[in-house]
Amino acid sequence: MAGELRAGEAVPPAPLWTTDFRFFFTARTTSLLGDAMLPVAITAAVLGAGYGASGVGYALAALVGPFAALIIFGGVLSDRFGARRLMVVSDASRLVSQMALALLFLMGTPRLWQILVLLALVGAGSALFQPGVASITPRVAKDVQKANATLRIAESVTLVLGPSFAGLLLAVSSPAVVVALDAVTYAVSGACLLALRTVPMGPGAARDGAPSFRADLVEGWREFTARTWLWSVIVVFMLWQLAGAGPTTTLGNSTLVTDYGASTFGLVMSSLGAGSVVGGLVAIRLRPRHPLRAGALSMTVWALMPLGVALGLSTPLVALCYGVSGIGAAFWIVMFHTSVQTHVPQDVLGRVHAYDAAGSLVMKPVGQAAAGPMAGVVGTVPLLFVSATMAVLTCLLLLAIPAVRGLKRVA
Repeated sequence: MAGELRAGEAVPPAPLWTTDFRFFFTARTTSLLGDAMLPVAITAAVLGAGYGASGVGYALAALVGPFAALIIFGGVLSDRFGARRLMVVSDASRLVSQMALALLFLMGTPRLWQILVLLALVGAGSALFQPGVASITPRVAKDVQKANATLRIAESVTLVLGPSFAGLLLAVSSPAVVVALDAVTYAVSGACLLALRTVPMGPGAARDGAPSFRADLVEGWREFTARTWLWSVIVVFMLWQLAGAGPTTTLGNSTLVTDYGASTFGLVMSSLGAGSVVGGLVAIRLRPRHPLRAGALSMTVWALMPLGVALGLSTPLVALCYGVSGIGAAFWIVMFHTSVQTHVPQDVLGRVHAYDAAGSLVMKPVGQAAAGPMAGVVGTVPLLFVSATMAVLTCLLLLAIPAVRGLKRVA
């Protein structure tokens, strides 16, 4: 027949921009935009309330801490009750918490403990939302790698535009208004998730008669540890977060602001975001047979980020270093997330993703907190050189693990 494929003929790629993927993309992007705007709005609001830099630190910690502590439980709940349902509940809870926070700032100066409690609720809501991203992506897109790359591009754009947009709004309005507008992004996200048609609201028949919460937690851990390529990546990246990314975030950013100026810092961060966009575009086109091997090789260029600052390069060269680092990091993220979503069964994907996300995050605040005191002992520049060395060592360790370098792409 004229329209049929002949034997051996390539199957045409499935379209990415289906109706459900458009809804999911909009939900994810608006949620990320809110996440990117919130730290700027909260910083301005807390400083305006007179709580100083220490208050800002407490506020940001209240936002991040519950997320890191609860994401594993969010993974269990996602698999147990349905990723879509939990993401809608998360959006609703964050909408209510942030609207309450905005109302407090509109009414006057809230107490610090009130701010911290509401921000902790927002962070807890994010812990319920994140596991569902991994679970739903393979359901709304047949081309999982292309979907992940597209979502990564959107994330990179929101990381650049979110803080800038929040800053512009602060120039013409109050922090309370920005917090309220930020809350609206969660309403948009929830509405888009409710509009999905191919993703069930509940967990499906596979979860009927599910065992206890503890049994679910144990099963997720067993599935996570059963995959050598997965848990070994997380172990290696815990080392990278401790001695690589953590110190670079603290010392690199501080050095850029103090030695180069705030405007240069903004330029460099924009370059990093632009590089991440390019990395996502590359990941759409390039489909290596061994994704983690290719991703590990791409991550070697991340060493340019701390190296450029440590060498005291000119502003354009530092921006170039950050841009190239963004390309390598974005490509790695797409390769890793795609590998997880295509090699792990759907009914345990939320829990497995939660374990890998928690493991990836747990050492970052430790590295960030330890960087300042360590720099006081050995100096900022030597510690940045250590971070660059650790980035290269991380990639070599990944390539040295047979299960990592040998993992094949799932068509």
